[in-house]
Amino acid sequence: MKQTIELLAPAKNADCGMAAIDHGADAVYIGADRFGARAAAGNSMADIERLCAYAHRYAARVYVTVNTLLYDDELEATQKLVWELYEAGADAILVQDMALLEMNLPPIALHASTQTDNRTAEKVRWLADQGFSRVVLARELSVSEIAAIHRQCPDVALEVFVHGALCVSYSGVCYASQHCFGRSANRGECAQFCRMPFDLVDADGREIEHGRHLLSLKDMAQIDHLEALMAAGASSFKIEGRLKDISYVKNVVAAYSRRVNDIIAAHPTQYVRSSRGEVSYTFTPDLQKTFHRGYTSYFLNGRQPNIASFDTPKAMGEFVGTVKEIRGKSLIVAGTACFANGDGLCFINHRRELEGFRVNRAEGNRLFPATMPSNLRRGLSLYRNADRAFEQMLAKPTAVRSIPVTMVLDICDSTLKLRMATVDGETAVEVETDVLNLATARTPQADNICRQLTKLGNTPYACREVMMDGGVESLFIPSSLLASLRRNAVEQLSAAIIPDREPVALRKSSSTIVAPQAYAAFPYLYNIANRMAVKFYKAHGLSHTHPAFELDGKSTDEPLIMQCRHCIKYALGRCERHGGCKPNWTEPLYLRLGDGRRFRLQFDCKQCEMSIYVQKS
Repeated sequence: MKQTIELLAPAKNADCGMAAIDHGADAVYIGADRFGARAAAGNSMADIERLCAYAHRYAARVYVTVNTLLYDDELEATQKLVWELYEAGADAILVQDMALLEMNLPPIALHASTQTDNRTAEKVRWLADQGFSRVVLARELSVSEIAAIHRQCPDVALEVFVHGALCVSYSGVCYASQHCFGRSANRGECAQFCRMPFDLVDADGREIEHGRHLLSLKDMAQIDHLEALMAAGASSFKIEGRLKDISYVKNVVAAYSRRVNDIIAAHPTQYVRSSRGEVSYTFTPDLQKTFHRGYTSYFLNGRQPNIASFDTPKAMGEFVGTVKEIRGKSLIVAGTACFANGDGLCFINHRRELEGFRVNRAEGNRLFPATMPSNLRRGLSLYRNADRAFEQMLAKPTAVRSIPVTMVLDICDSTLKLRMATVDGETAVEVETDVLNLATARTPQADNICRQLTKLGNTPYACREVMMDGGVESLFIPSSLLASLRRNAVEQLSAAIIPDREPVALRKSSSTIVAPQAYAAFPYLYNIANRMAVKFYKAHGLSHTHPAFELDGKSTDEPLIMQCRHCIKYALGRCERHGGCKPNWTEPLYLRLGDGRRFRLQFDCKQCEMSIYVQKS
């Protein structure tokens, strides 16, 4: 059996979702007006219903995020929301809070969000036993770890992130934003603590690094590793970015969709896309021209250097050359890039800060900034983080998606039949009508028959071929009759293509909860924020439930607020286990914010992880 492959795209709103479908996505994920992990990306039920209807035309699916922690006074509204989503046509919901498993829900598929902290096969199996049909794995996993999970849980669909921003902490167990700013990442309100500048100081108070973005990771890009992920058993490839605009969605989805198609074309007996249709583009996608902080494959092939961007958390974009000369109010760039009026360029200055400027006028490689940056120097590398020409191109219609079909018109006795089938042979319908005494035409009717049957402009279909049997081309058939047959065939084919709802997974056990060791020492990591979650966890062997950090974070003196596979010691070349130099500092190390607040770093070299704790003042 072929492995079904799904490219899953983010949708800030319904228009972004439809653009994702147009540009090759097999599914999209979107937030409702509340209870999603991006509080700033909510959508009305009417827009979600509109997106579902559009996606289903191509057998594409729509998943809705209901993946925040819930409070007691939100439980009833959440249950009501899920019913509304089901009635709107949503194919599945993404879940973090186990309270939903105690609710009276419609028969809708449940996907375990990455917010449920999914790092091991044991956790994936446990989630499947609770009724989750799909599990979104932690971003930190390597391809070998993903393969091992698939081997142990071959019946569970595995979703993996392949592109976009990276959280430095394992998802679902980051409390830094809540602790520092009262804004919970588990409630969709992350304040981006990990993008802030820190000093790194040792136990003796010596400053090792000053004002650097030591927790700010580059963006993930696995476009060159999709085939390895497919071979490992992942079936859904997720693009991050529910806060990104439509140009980001168009460009990134197009790039990944084309790559997926190339892989499937090379392995046609192994893989198949989960949705229908072919896409023609009016542009060439280029991931370097879309917002990014530099790209990394993260831990896909094990630990590697340069996964972080210590100098800036902002987008640098593509390298376009170096400053060859500064001449008055202009500069000359050494390189082969072409520039346009309005481009945004940037560079890292002598203080290791990102500094940018807008190009007011471009004359070849001579640029006239709107304001000449005072820190610009000869020899500095220049990056373009706003490509005016590319953005203008993406602002126009850039893709057409259609499902190729063939038609066969036939007449037998007094019955006129039209068969309409998708080119891939997966779906076909036949409609017919009784006709009496059709006259023989004076001239051949093949051209008119083709013209009438292929008027598919407001449908998702494009006709590749019209065949005629039974001598039908010699008969005079009224255009209105042909149009009626065509409309009926389109209606039936569209109904046949709409995907069946994903089967709801059965609950198989009430087995004891599976959790990493840190959960025992810091039980708020279970994220229990309401009475239904308490009931769920007690039924699964957790005799003592502790309130979520958002409800009781002050009760722990030095709380654990982040668990990371990213390691600052390794990033600075001071991890002796991985060939680094011997550290010249006294541990423990501390991160220090500009306001003086400190956070202790703990390095677990056996697990190759770094934990971050609040340091008491």
